[in-house]
Amino acid sequence: MALQCGIVGLPNVGKSTLFNCLSNAKAQAANFPFCTIEPNVGVITVPDERLNKLAELVHPGRIVPTTVEIVDIAGLVKGASKGEGLGNKFLANIRETDAIIHVLRCFDDDNVTHVDGSVNPVRDKEIIDYELQLKDLETIESRIQKVQKQAQTGGDKAAKQAYDVLVKYKEALEQGKSARTVTFESKDEQKIARELFLLTSKPVMYVCNVDEASAVNGNKYVDMVREAVKDENAEILIVAAKTEADIAELETYEDRQMFLAEVGLEESGVSRLIKSAYKLLDLETFFTAGEMEVKAWTYRKGWKAPQCAGVIHTDFEKGFIRAEVIKYDDYIHYGSEAAVKEAGKLGVEGKEYVVQDGDIMHFRFNV
Repeated sequence: MALQCGIVGLPNVGKSTLFNCLSNAKAQAANFPFCTIEPNVGVITVPDERLNKLAELVHPGRIVPTTVEIVDIAGLVKGASKGEGLGNKFLANIRETDAIIHVLRCFDDDNVTHVDGSVNPVRDKEIIDYELQLKDLETIESRIQKVQKQAQTGGDKAAKQAYDVLVKYKEALEQGKSARTVTFESKDEQKIARELFLLTSKPVMYVCNVDEASAVNGNKYVDMVREAVKDENAEILIVAAKTEADIAELETYEDRQMFLAEVGLEESGVSRLIKSAYKLLDLETFFTAGEMEVKAWTYRKGWKAPQCAGVIHTDFEKGFIRAEVIKYDDYIHYGSEAAVKEAGKLGVEGKEYVVQDGDIMHFRFNV
């Protein structure tokens, strides 16, 4: 399941530093690899302690973690929606991603020039929002022209629904609001909204890039961002990218943990960002555990057992009979699959079972 988060931001806010830190994530713990598909796309392992704990009990031949793709998108400038700078490429790259990691500069440094001359993360956020909103408005107005006549005079119910969705988006965008702030009640409207693939409808996480002193509690710039996005249903993460880069250079895990402790952090910002990106994509993990391998599998939150079986192989979904499910906490408590069965804690589930994050699954199928 190759789902992507795109890193966006103005020039010189720390996007590439952050991306390079992610590329060094392999150095931060065992089994956390990174590989480059293209110069600006990385496949990054999602840190998950549960995988390691299962492996300690099962002693498999190999451990296979789950991954997420991160795309470093070129810095945007004012006028991108009209093709300024790398505008068109920038917007096309965002459209291809499933979620957005928006990096905001929240540090003072006279040696790093700001494209607009001063540090103001809210203004920076609004520049990118404005460009994306303009592009979405252009898309909406084009669609309205196509369906308006049918909706108003043709008695076409589907056209009327589409028109109503488009008008609601148009009103929000003209008020300077992103599409993600608009909600729809009916499933039909939600389906129409999804199929528009609007840039500002994508889930977003704001990464406040701070100096080392602000790595734990943030600073005045972070407070500004919190206030600005309070109504957006967006996540905020504080990361000191320059400090993370220094940590990534250290040779041993012990040295890195010591550095983190000195800064006042229990976990690296890069690790937190990868986990948050995974969550932002509305993804969860189930496991398979056997002597050959302990493996983490990615699925969409809310998926049922047959859909998750299909993640392993399409035949598993087609011929699904049942799923044998062990809860992660039960596996850890009893120490083995056999002990779980003996305790009567192994569940047998059918096609309607909604898989839960951390489930250890064994699928029965027949094709």
